[in-house]
Amino acid sequence: MDSRQVRSCYPLIIVTGLSGAGKSTALNVFEDLGFFTVDGLPVSLVPSILELFSRENPKNYRGVALGMDLRQSDFASEWEMVRQKIDDSSISLQIIFLEAAENILVRRYATTRRPHPLESKSLGLEQALEKEKTILNTLRSDAHLVLDTSGFSIHDLRRVIQEKWECLHHSFSGIRIHMISFGFKYGVPSEADMVFDLRFLPNPYFDLKLRPLSGKDQSVKEFVLGKNPGTDFISRTRDYLSFLIPLFVAEGRYRLTLACGCTGGRHRSVAVVENIAQFLRDQGYLVSMEHRHFNLG
Repeated sequence: MDSRQVRSCYPLIIVTGLSGAGKSTALNVFEDLGFFTVDGLPVSLVPSILELFSRENPKNYRGVALGMDLRQSDFASEWEMVRQKIDDSSISLQIIFLEAAENILVRRYATTRRPHPLESKSLGLEQALEKEKTILNTLRSDAHLVLDTSGFSIHDLRRVIQEKWECLHHSFSGIRIHMISFGFKYGVPSEADMVFDLRFLPNPYFDLKLRPLSGKDQSVKEFVLGKNPGTDFISRTRDYLSFLIPLFVAEGRYRLTLACGCTGGRHRSVAVVENIAQFLRDQGYLVSMEHRHFNLG
């Protein structure tokens, strides 16, 4: 396989994660984006698909998106070997890992009435989900993007993946930073690597003129960050991230997810995420944003 040709023309997207978290929907999104997609693919067949794709060189596709099948007993060892082959060939690989809370996955399976791939007479649904998490732990660690779909509808997941792809497709090197604003009363994002609690900042909610607005509005930004402690917090956080992120990069980290939370997820957290995201972009990092509870706060 001419790996240079694949690298220059076609990205390889591995879509994986917990069963019931939205893998099929994600693959449909990439298919709509013009990718050649295959679902339920045994790990050992990945090199053959890439070889075929490179040889045929179908110009009407933007890339390859593969949904991984974990029903083979030697999934973990097979993935390690395939990953090494991909790394050796310098193919541009992106891994998207989808997950959701266990109670959400159980409810989704109850709705669809379909069995989990690992269920058996001796293994119930909850045990199958736990076994699946263990099997996929290595893939999750390798992932460039982890999405918790617990609160997503099919339309939400489609929108979020399309937005994330705008960040992922621009470059295939360097760390990806994903910033999430959220409301503590709705729950902390499970995929966050770092969480900043912003409930110490002045709250625009108690100003009747500012309450209907959001952290995207200039008047709210000034209220939250225009004076101390907001001004000092932003300055110190920028310095902290300027020191920390290069260390993650030096360790070969693929992604970093930063979550900033206030009470409702509409004012303070949004203002801070907008500010820090722009700062990091100005530093040359690939940054995506998600205001998770924006319409709930």
